[in-house]
Amino acid sequence: MTLPAADAGTSAANTPDNDARNVGQWLSHARDRGLDRVDAHALLGHHLQRERGWLIAHDADPVPTDIAQRFAVDCERRALGEPLAYITGWREFHGLRLRVGPAVLVPRPDTETLVDWALELMPAAGAPAVVDLGTGSGAIALALAHRRRKAHIVATDVSGDALACAASNAEQLGLKLAFAHGAWWDAVGTQRFHLAVSNPPYIAAADPHLADLRHEPLQALSPGGDGLDAVRQIVATAPRHLFPLGWLVLEHGYDQAAAVQGLMRVAGFEEVSTRNDLAGLPRCTAGRWPDSGCR
Repeated sequence: MTLPAADAGTSAANTPDNDARNVGQWLSHARDRGLDRVDAHALLGHHLQRERGWLIAHDADPVPTDIAQRFAVDCERRALGEPLAYITGWREFHGLRLRVGPAVLVPRPDTETLVDWALELMPAAGAPAVVDLGTGSGAIALALAHRRRKAHIVATDVSGDALACAASNAEQLGLKLAFAHGAWWDAVGTQRFHLAVSNPPYIAAADPHLADLRHEPLQALSPGGDGLDAVRQIVATAPRHLFPLGWLVLEHGYDQAAAVQGLMRVAGFEEVSTRNDLAGLPRCTAGRWPDSGCR
């Protein structure tokens, strides 16, 4: 088969040809195209339906030509920056296998910080009313539903395609969610909740990192301006939709904790605090709406 031209300096021994298409050589080809070791193994493992350990133990095994052709194409897609999850069609999040595509953000491990915090705020018994504002793939809502089966969880999104993705994931996982179409709180009318969670768009319009995220939906990444417009909308309207002593938990940028805390306190929230993500960066902020009898 004909392969994409190798970069200058690429070893011919590392470029598979018609007579040498084994696992190890195709992994070397992926590395030569700029993929890191983790992505190379994940992508070839996806095509072969094999785990990483099998690839390592069978590096001399031949790769069927049809699979090799698809793998070579997908190596180019990844080299051009397309998320691995879009290429394979799935991503693991909080122990769940989720379908993802270009209509939704790829779930990040850092967002598990928000899920873990929300689970602490949800009693193991009982049936709290919970809303996930801007659910995307449904990652947060489904992770909560998986761990708190009695909770009544509503997942909202302004994107119909995103809601369709979340609904597909819920069906695949056998988890029950309610879905509502609309922007932030508008989607739920006059409903009130014990807990509201959201990973809203928060990247500032001038942030240079946006260029690296060009394959993902811009409206789910940045609201423009300083990146806090969506947070402002959610915080300002939250009191109308939270029961007394209800919680609001938001994900935000690593440098936005102080601003988000300020917005919550001005809106009247109490017990406002921030937690760090896996890298030790301030990533999520929560506040509790006071009991009306205490105001």
